[in-house]
Amino acid sequence: MQETAVLVGLISKEQDEQKAREYIDELEFLAKTAGAKVETKFFQRLEVPNTVTFVGSGKLEEISNYVKVHEVDTLIFDDELTPTQLRNIEKRVECKVLDRTNLILDIFASRAQTAYAKTQVELAQLQYTLPRLTRMWTHLERQKGGIGMRGPGETQIETDRRIILTKISRLKEQLKKIDRQMNTQRKNRGNLVRVALIGYTNVGKSTMMNLLTKSEVFAEDKLFATLDTTVRKMVIGSLPFLLTDTVGFIRKLPHGLVESFKSTLDEVREADILIHIADISHQGFEEQISTVNQTLEEIEASNKPTIYVFNKIDAFSYEEKDEDDLSEKSKKNWTLQEWKNSWMAKNNTPSIFVSAKEKTNIEELKKMLYDQVKEIHVTRFPFNDFLYAPEFDEL
Repeated sequence: MQETAVLVGLISKEQDEQKAREYIDELEFLAKTAGAKVETKFFQRLEVPNTVTFVGSGKLEEISNYVKVHEVDTLIFDDELTPTQLRNIEKRVECKVLDRTNLILDIFASRAQTAYAKTQVELAQLQYTLPRLTRMWTHLERQKGGIGMRGPGETQIETDRRIILTKISRLKEQLKKIDRQMNTQRKNRGNLVRVALIGYTNVGKSTMMNLLTKSEVFAEDKLFATLDTTVRKMVIGSLPFLLTDTVGFIRKLPHGLVESFKSTLDEVREADILIHIADISHQGFEEQISTVNQTLEEIEASNKPTIYVFNKIDAFSYEEKDEDDLSEKSKKNWTLQEWKNSWMAKNNTPSIFVSAKEKTNIEELKKMLYDQVKEIHVTRFPFNDFLYAPEFDEL
């Protein structure tokens, strides 16, 4: 049976209604990726989240009644809940309660294929679980006085805390060992120019990887379809270089995941050129670009030569304004040509608009990539004249 879910989001001073609805739509996509069917969505306007129950008591009562009547399996909140909030909500609502972080971790756990990815996900899960241990042993809490009823819950929690801390320490050591192995692998690749595909999750990085390298990296219209880093050798006009497909970024990415996946992100940090792919058909693609750039700054990889690739032009759509509508034209009314002529296409150079699905403008992208790689390649291998491809120089 497919799990049913109800989603909860806040409209606050940090995020207006439009942003809140966009975030909850993304949360719905995450829930579907995890295998849940979303029944409905609840919103509440609050200046800041309620420190006790995240939403107000009246709204929580409304949600609780809906969950009981419709026999909902899971309640999912769009922000990370504190252990106190999680405990208090579970007392009021008779179903499983998750937050955005827990949901993302669950998807990562189901998607991880290699031992390396599984280790990173397990570490992030344990770091998330550690401060939330109390609610997992409520059945052992002291309910009344008397012989044999004195604090077994607390004892069990302390035991589990020690076990988890030991396991976290062991996993960190494992990751250090794997890091050294991967660092050796990167060194063994020699001085070939390295190009990394980066971008928000589900913008088409793996599809682009398959198209450019003729490989068979797993690609699917779901969030975080790819967790493991894939490196392939690519040749354009006799010019060889390495192309890497990386894990996608997302808004409100749990800090523990960023920490756990730092080794994976080393591929981005050590790349010579970045291909930043954006989904032009998504209404919030500008914010997605900003999220990726912010993550690049966090891992100190924001100063690299970057090619901006605006993908999915085949799915692009816009709203036409009525002739008698005299209000100012907003970005949702822009045509594709207007986006091409915008500051984004001009300032974030080089940039190109493509469709990986329809293979539109892919040859132009290859030419752009060839020029960027060649510029770095000639400084490393100044005597390899045979690498220059006249057919690409003439494009």
